[in-house]
Amino acid sequence: MVNQTLTANVPVAKTAMNYHDRTIRLNPPKGVVSKVGRSVFDWLERRVAGVSVHPDLHVYDSSTFPWAAEVESEWKLVRAELDQVMKFRDQMPSFQDILKEVSLIQTDDQWKTFFLLGIGMDCTENAKRCPETMRILQKIPGVKTAFFSILSPKKHIPAHRGAFNGVLRLHLALMVPEPREQVRIRIGNDIYNWTEGKALIFDDTYNHEVWNDTDGYRVVLFVDFARPLKSPWNKMLDGVLNMASLAPFLREAGMKQKKWEKKMEGKK
Repeated sequence: MVNQTLTANVPVAKTAMNYHDRTIRLNPPKGVVSKVGRSVFDWLERRVAGVSVHPDLHVYDSSTFPWAAEVESEWKLVRAELDQVMKFRDQMPSFQDILKEVSLIQTDDQWKTFFLLGIGMDCTENAKRCPETMRILQKIPGVKTAFFSILSPKKHIPAHRGAFNGVLRLHLALMVPEPREQVRIRIGNDIYNWTEGKALIFDDTYNHEVWNDTDGYRVVLFVDFARPLKSPWNKMLDGVLNMASLAPFLREAGMKQKKWEKKMEGKK
């Protein structure tokens, strides 16, 4: 693996496993039906990659997306709102408390979330606390999900991959403790470090893993946005992502998020 700064694209490392293959998963399908279903889904992801406006990369230079510079330029406004939110960090839900599927990679309370947007979620009360962040999020075309992702000291998120390459991921670094080199993310076969105020944009369907080996909190504004696709595939993707709000697991996550918001409002 090769250490790189935020958005540099580097050659695939010669390792025992090629993590640049997005078909690598923690739990390979078992049984004929599951294997067939997974093969169909892999075909769909290859199709999405093939009709993308931008090359199919694991990490993108932020200049690929003109809006990224605007978002970075206002990062201190986001950080100021985060500072207020962090006052009740201990009371926040852990990620798996909202999205139960996260329990496959986390069972402790060291990865906290503060949702601002989410497919099938009503985050009105949280959004009221962060008006500048909400305004800045509207600069991101196709934004679907946004939350403050808070990693505790010494936290490790094991290797995993995202659900669907129809979205790309943005990390806007807000709090990066020192030594910065000990706060890192492996995406594919390459390792990257965050820098406060800078954006890391990547395809989370490539295998990735995170470490915070410092004594401080690492926080990013975690955003998923619709992958830009060529016409007419972009319209089809919009339909797929809009229909996702009907998925039972996302509806359940939305109800859990709203319940937590109401609980927090009662403590104001």
